[in-house]
Amino acid sequence: MKHIISACFFLLSFSMFSQKVTVTVDQTVTLKEVFRQIENQSDFKFAFTDQIDASQKYFKENKTFKQIEVEKLIGELNKISSVQFSIVGNNIFVKQKVTKAAKKKNKVTGQVFDDSKQPVIGANVFIKELSVGATTDADGKFSVEVDKGNYTVQISYLGLKNKEKQITVADDARINFYMDSDSQELEQVIITNSKAVDIRNTQMSVNKLSMEEIKRIPVAMGEPDPLKSLLTLPGVTNAGEASSGFNVRGGAADQNLILLDGAPVYGDSHMFGFFSIFNADVVHGLDLYKGGIPSKFGGRVSSVLDVTQQTGDFENYKVNGGIGLISSRLLVQGPIQKEKGSFIIAGRASYAHLFLKLADNKNSAMFYDLNAKLNYRLGANNTIAISGYFGNDVFDINDRFSSTYGNTMGIVSWKHKFSDQVNTNLSVFYSDYKFNLGIQTENFEWNNKITSYGLKYAWNYSVSEKLKLNYGIDGQYYNFNPGTVQPTSSDSQFNYKQLDKKYALESSAYLDFEHQITKKLNLRYGLRYSMFYRLGDENINTYENGNAVVYNPLYHIYQEGTPTGSVAYGKGKTISKFNNLEPRVALSYAFNDDNSVKASYNRMAQYIHMLSNTQSPLPTTIWTPSGPFTKPQLLDQYAAGYFRNFKDGDYSFEGELFYKKIQNRIDYIDGADILANNDIEQVILNGKARSYGMELLFRKNTGNFTGWVSYTLSRAEQKTPGRTAEEPGIANGDWYLSGYDKLHNLSIVGSYEYNPKWSFNANFSLQSGQPVTYANEYYEFGGINIPNYSLRNENRLPLFHHLDLAATYTPKPDKKKGWQSYWVFSIYNVYNRKNAASMTFATNEDTGANETRRLSIFGIVPGISYNFKF
Repeated sequence: MKHIISACFFLLSFSMFSQKVTVTVDQTVTLKEVFRQIENQSDFKFAFTDQIDASQKYFKENKTFKQIEVEKLIGELNKISSVQFSIVGNNIFVKQKVTKAAKKKNKVTGQVFDDSKQPVIGANVFIKELSVGATTDADGKFSVEVDKGNYTVQISYLGLKNKEKQITVADDARINFYMDSDSQELEQVIITNSKAVDIRNTQMSVNKLSMEEIKRIPVAMGEPDPLKSLLTLPGVTNAGEASSGFNVRGGAADQNLILLDGAPVYGDSHMFGFFSIFNADVVHGLDLYKGGIPSKFGGRVSSVLDVTQQTGDFENYKVNGGIGLISSRLLVQGPIQKEKGSFIIAGRASYAHLFLKLADNKNSAMFYDLNAKLNYRLGANNTIAISGYFGNDVFDINDRFSSTYGNTMGIVSWKHKFSDQVNTNLSVFYSDYKFNLGIQTENFEWNNKITSYGLKYAWNYSVSEKLKLNYGIDGQYYNFNPGTVQPTSSDSQFNYKQLDKKYALESSAYLDFEHQITKKLNLRYGLRYSMFYRLGDENINTYENGNAVVYNPLYHIYQEGTPTGSVAYGKGKTISKFNNLEPRVALSYAFNDDNSVKASYNRMAQYIHMLSNTQSPLPTTIWTPSGPFTKPQLLDQYAAGYFRNFKDGDYSFEGELFYKKIQNRIDYIDGADILANNDIEQVILNGKARSYGMELLFRKNTGNFTGWVSYTLSRAEQKTPGRTAEEPGIANGDWYLSGYDKLHNLSIVGSYEYNPKWSFNANFSLQSGQPVTYANEYYEFGGINIPNYSLRNENRLPLFHHLDLAATYTPKPDKKKGWQSYWVFSIYNVYNRKNAASMTFATNEDTGANETRRLSIFGIVPGISYNFKF
C-alpha cells in the first residue's frame, strides 16, 4: 500500500511539473501579476511569508517564457528576481532570497514625538513580526536592524495612545512617529507598567519615580517634592524631618552628585530642608543611581541624582500652577516658533513671612526660585537647548540675625547628529552656591561661595544593534571662597578678613560599552580616567612631621597643630595633583522574560568635600578641594540582585545586596571648629568608611490600588585609627556607626483610585533612630555638673516613624480643554508622632536635677492646595 501511495504521489508531481505556461515579466510587473499569470494556466497555488509584499516589483529583466514547464520556469525566475521560488507539492513558495546582499541588515531609525512635538523618552518601539524592539533615548530616537520586507511597528508609552504603523523596508529608512495624548488613561496607566522591572537591562540600583507618583505622595506642608519622594524607596534616608541633604546606602550628603539638565548643583533645599529646590511642575525625569553607575558619571562616591527639566510645548501655549498654604507656583510654556522653538518658565515663592508680619512678628522666612528652558531645532540634525535655575532663601530673625543663600545654574547644550549611528552632545555650564550671614548685634557679615565652570562633550555611537559605545570628555574649574568677614559699621569688633581662596581643575575621559552577548546575557563595561589639580594662588602651611593635627597624650585629645612655616604657590601653579582609573562593569542574565539576576562593580573618585560636623548639612557648610592634607575619597562598590515580574508585570520584585568601602573619608577631631577656619586641615583626620546591606522592593503596578513596599536592612560604619601606636584614633580606632547609619528603613506607599473624581494616597515611614553621642555620666566641678560623653555614636535617637494621608479631588475629570483643576488635601503625621530631631542634656534650674530634653520639628501638619491648568 505504501508503495502504491508513493507511486501515485510521484505521478501527480510529474503531471504538475509537466504543465506548461506562458509568462511575461519585466521591471514593471508586480509579484501579484505573476501569481495570476501562473495560477490561471496551471493547478499551482502561491504561498509567501509576511516579509514579502506581493504588490512590489522584484524582477530585474524583461523576458517572455512561452509554453515552458513550471519547474523550468521557477529556475529561470530565480535568476532574474530578488526573491526565491520553490515548489512543494502543488504550492509555489516565495521567500526572501538568501544572498550576500540580502544578508545585510537594513537599519530603521527615527524619532518618537508626542502631540506637542516633544521627544518621547523611553517609548517602546516593537516590530511585531520579529518580536524585537528598542527603547527611545533622551532625544526620542531609536534604531533597529531588520531584513527587507513588510513590518508592523507598534509604539507604546504610558499616558500616550498606542501607535501602530505598517512599513515597507527595502533599504535603510528613517521614520518619525507622532503619538497623541491619552488623558483618559493617564491617571490609570502612568503608575502601572512603567514600574515593571526591565529584566534584560544591565542597569541596577536605580530609583525612579514618575511625576504623577511624586505629586501623589503626601509630604509636610502639602508641597509635592521630588527629592523627599525618593526617601520612600530602598537605600535612601536623611537626617530626619526638615533636614536638607539625603543619604544613599550609608553615604554622606556631600557624596551625592546632583545634576540639573547635566549641570551640577551644590545645594538641594529651601528653608533649611523643609522643601527641595526641585519644582515638581517643571521636572521631567528623575533618576537616582545608587550602584552600577555608568562611566559617564563621576566626581562623587555615593550616588548620582540626574534630574531633567521639561521641554516647552512646540505647538500651543499652556499655563499651570498651584496655590498652597505657604507657597504657590506658576508655569508657562509655549512655542517661540512653531515646530522649531519652544520655551518653558516656572516659578515658586513662599509667603509665610507675610503672615508673620500680620501677627506683628518681626521674624521672616521665605524662598523663591525660577526655572527656565529654551529649545530650538536648527534642522533635523541640530538642536540647541539653554537651561537655567535661580533660587534664593531669605531669613531675618528679629533684626538680630539675617541670612541669604541659594543656587544659580546655567547650561547651554548643542546636540548634533552626524549619522543614524553617531550622536553628540556638547555643553558648557556655570554653577554656584553662596551663603551670606549677617549678625546685626555684632555688626559684621560673613559670606562664602563655591563657583564652577565646565565643559562636557559626549558621543553616542551605535556600532550595531547589539553593541553601543558611549564616550566623552569633561572638565570643570572650581573657585572656592571659604569666607569673607567684613564689618558693617565703624564700631564693629571685627576687622575685614578674607580666608584663603582655593582653586582647582578636574577633568576626565570615559568609555562605556553596552553589549548584548546573547539574548539572555547583557554586559555593560567601561572605564573612566579622572585627574584633579589643586592650583594656586595660595599659601600652604607646613607642620612638624607633616601633621596638621597632633595628639596630646596628657589630656588624651587631638589638638590643632602649630604651623612651622608656609609655602607660597603663585597663580595657576600646581599645589597637588591626583589621578585615578575608575573601572565599571555590570551584567544581567535573564532566565526568561520574567526573571533575571544582575551584578555590578564600580570604582569612583571624589575630589571635593563638604565640611560639616552635623548629620544634616546646613547652609553654612563649606566645600573644599583635595590637597596636601585632604586626600580624594575612593569608592569600591559591589552589588548583586534578583529581579522578577509577576502576571505580565502586574507585580514586580527587586532584591539587592550591596557592599561598599571608601578610602580617605574625612573625619573630625572632637570639638572641631569649622566656621571661618582658615586652617581647616588642623581639625581633619583621614579615615575610611564602609556600608553593606540588603534592599527589597515589591510593587503592585496595575489596578485601582497601586503602590509599593520597600525595606532596607543595612549598616554604615566609619573608622579612623591612630597614626602611631600611641594614638587612639577616633573611638579607640575601632569601627563605629557613622551618622548616616539606619539599620532598618521601611516605607509603605499606596494609591487608590476610588472614582474619576476622588483618589486617596498614604505613606508610612519607619526608620531606626539616628546614631548620636549621649552623656553617660557627669562629674561636679565648682558646683556645676559637667557631662562626660560616651564614645562617638554609641547611642541612637528613638525610633522614627509617621503616617501621612492625602486625598485628591477633581471636580470635572472629563474636562480636557480650557480651565482644569483639582484639590489636594493632606495630613502629615496623622497620629502626631513627636519624632526626635535631637536630644540635649541640661540641669533643671528649679530642681537642680539632670534631665534630657527632646527637640521635635513636626507634629501633625494639615495641608491643602489648589492646582490648575489651561
